[in-house]
Amino acid sequence: MIPRYQRILFWSLVAAILLVAAFLYRGHRQAQQRLAAGIDNEPIAAPVTTSTRDITLYLANDADATVTAKVVSIALPDDPTSRARVLLNHLLNTYAQPGSAHPLPGGQDVDDVFLVPNTPSTDVHTTDKSEMAIVNLTSTFCDKHPSGIQVEDLTIRSIVQTLHAAFPRVTEVRFLVDGQPRETLAGHADLTRTYSTSDTSTSNQQPANN
Repeated sequence: MIPRYQRILFWSLVAAILLVAAFLYRGHRQAQQRLAAGIDNEPIAAPVTTSTRDITLYLANDADATVTAKVVSIALPDDPTSRARVLLNHLLNTYAQPGSAHPLPGGQDVDDVFLVPNTPSTDVHTTDKSEMAIVNLTSTFCDKHPSGIQVEDLTIRSIVQTLHAAFPRVTEVRFLVDGQPRETLAGHADLTRTYSTSDTSTSNQQPANN
């Protein structure tokens, strides 16, 4: 015969085990519900469609202070603003390669590129569909960029002309740094002004294939 106190102890332990199991099950269900709610509320990123295309990079050369056109094939997004951002990051990372004629630090140097319509002409008979590109550089890129009138000017010319070659409607380019105005690139090149793509077009050389 099992003593009464042992029976009481046994059933007390069983009740405690069942109670703990119920709490664990309830907590598990709540965690699953929170996880499911978090997944449902998370926006699904749209797939990025890319295609390989021939584009013209305008590459700077510090030795002779020129910007030379070179045709290359790279995969770029179809979305225009994403394409402009990837294009410029590819351009600037080219300068980080060994043996570069215009050495610059590498990395994701361009956060965003915005393409906006230019202010319509006051002449109502003019159908001006030109655009302005607003290039948002990173402060890391600017802080590490070599300082000097020529080297900074070449970087600006390279960016402006490469954008215009890929987006012929872009006739003006402005710069921001981390989303804010900045006076200079690295102490010399003015980032507060609007750059016209026609200002530097006379110095271009004819594109050369790989």
